[in-house]
Amino acid sequence: MKHIAIVILLAALLISEASPGFAESKKGLAKEKPFGKIETVAFFNGPMPTGVTVSQSGRMFVNFPQWGDKVTATVAEVKKGKTVPYPSEKINQCEKGKQQDCFFAVQSVVVDPKDRLWVLDTGSIGFGPTTYGGPKLVGIDLSTNKIIKKIIFPEDIALKNTYLNDIRFDLRKGTEGFAFITDSGANGIIVVDLATEKSWRRLHNHPSMKPEKGFLAVVEGRPLMLYIPNTKPFPLAVGADGIAISSDGALLYYCPLSSRRLYSVNIAALIDPALPDEKVAETIKDLGEKGGASDGLESDAKGRVYLTDYEHNAIRRMLPDGVIETIAHDPRMLWPDTLSLAKDGYLYFTANQIHRQAVHTGTKDLREKPYVVFRIKVDADPVSLK
Repeated sequence: MKHIAIVILLAALLISEASPGFAESKKGLAKEKPFGKIETVAFFNGPMPTGVTVSQSGRMFVNFPQWGDKVTATVAEVKKGKTVPYPSEKINQCEKGKQQDCFFAVQSVVVDPKDRLWVLDTGSIGFGPTTYGGPKLVGIDLSTNKIIKKIIFPEDIALKNTYLNDIRFDLRKGTEGFAFITDSGANGIIVVDLATEKSWRRLHNHPSMKPEKGFLAVVEGRPLMLYIPNTKPFPLAVGADGIAISSDGALLYYCPLSSRRLYSVNIAALIDPALPDEKVAETIKDLGEKGGASDGLESDAKGRVYLTDYEHNAIRRMLPDGVIETIAHDPRMLWPDTLSLAKDGYLYFTANQIHRQAVHTGTKDLREKPYVVFRIKVDADPVSLK
């Protein structure tokens, strides 16, 4: 009987150790572990930022699109933790019918290899239709804080459904260089000759520029949907978004927002206005899956490409041999958006909780302020094609 009692006691202990209650009381449940050391740089308790860029001297600029938040200045410089309208408060205030003379609804700000700030104005309120004078590219001399160039896109380039998203530069080609812009609304790339200020569309509605068919992003465990009144909810579907340029200036990398694939196209083909689009398309390469869907891309002088992953609160990096590694993953990185590699060797990025907006939750706005600019040390120089 004594032996039987011991066996019963041992069995009871094994059962209790296998039970959820025992494990939880002893060790607690497993938790998600952050990877990579991210640092907080700036906080925003007002509207939601999308773009961030840092000058060679360390000045930081951000922008706030017109997506429903109250925006008093769509472009700002971050000074001592506060946002200051840039380059002036006046230019951030648009009068009716004078949108060509102001910053209307800026989606992206980028410092070029010559340390000039470029402002990419969508001319669109809440992704609505554009009108002439709204969509434009504005260059600012950071030494004087004065506008040096304003390129207003004609209506056959910036279409009614155009949404100018992000921009990269190669200043070695042509007289003053070229700019490359993703158009998320009309699905294509806009090429700009900065000397002549002429522009042309490339790869308009090419399959690689469009949202992937059947694609459904999942963020924080929930399908990323659009909830529009009197309409059945449907998956968010957005085209060409992230963009980066290779360190040798040979390739332009890009990806649709609604896709997990990465593509490249030959820049020499893009900037040749005499080359038919069919020939340009022949230079496109499908580089495959990249681990998750991306909003922002960036590159460095070592030939590596950085990729946000808004589905997994992560940033990945593609090495020259095509291998993709994770450099940061953190639950605080709620929708990592724009990437900006600065001279100080840090990769800066915004985290703005886009997926928590009411239009994506179907109930109410679940964003929690403050929004954040983070950075992570990558010990690399930005691509400098000048």
